[in-house]
Amino acid sequence: MFSTIELGLIMLDREGFRPNVGIVLLNQRNQVFWGKRIRTHSWQFPQGGIKYGETPEQAMFRELHEEVGLLPDHVRIVARTRDWLRYEVPDHFIRRDARGHYRGQKQIWFLLQLTGRDCDMNLRATDHPEFDAWRWNEYWVPLEVVIEFKRDVYQMALTELARFLPRANHHNRYLRSGMRPQHRDDGDHRHHAAGGAPRLDSGPDVVPGPPDAALG
Repeated sequence: MFSTIELGLIMLDREGFRPNVGIVLLNQRNQVFWGKRIRTHSWQFPQGGIKYGETPEQAMFRELHEEVGLLPDHVRIVARTRDWLRYEVPDHFIRRDARGHYRGQKQIWFLLQLTGRDCDMNLRATDHPEFDAWRWNEYWVPLEVVIEFKRDVYQMALTELARFLPRANHHNRYLRSGMRPQHRDDGDHRHHAAGGAPRLDSGPDVVPGPPDAALG
């Protein structure tokens, strides 16, 4: 158990890092939930701080509901990172009263698979939404749209969790033969998920590639 100090309502360890969880949520094609931070052009995975007395798993399920609107029955836990992954936050992103105490986040990352449906998601499950749009994205997400100081942790988390990816439910026979799979076109490539927030079409299916090619 780590020792903590309290800074306002934020719990920090002795090194100044806030305990936190990150969530990589898969669909049946091993695409990941990719959320657009509200009123910004940045995209990221769901994440949030661990409250005093919570385990990482309890915090993960709370954040999953607060940010994505999902319940424990909607997902299954595939894997988690073995140790804390840390990133430091630049001073100009830190409140003045926290500077000198708060350094950044230390995170346990969970790999989840959606067992529910897309319509079970609700970006407005609380009064303080984190995202205003979402999409399914290939596993190796584009780091250039992630805020810079989080990129290394994203790479480390995705690389560690990649070996636990389930067998994807897509049409591998087309990919092996070089044929293009025929996708049903319902004419609606941009629609609204539960809660009224837009879900952006993810485009064609992409088979996950090696991390050094996609994340380098």
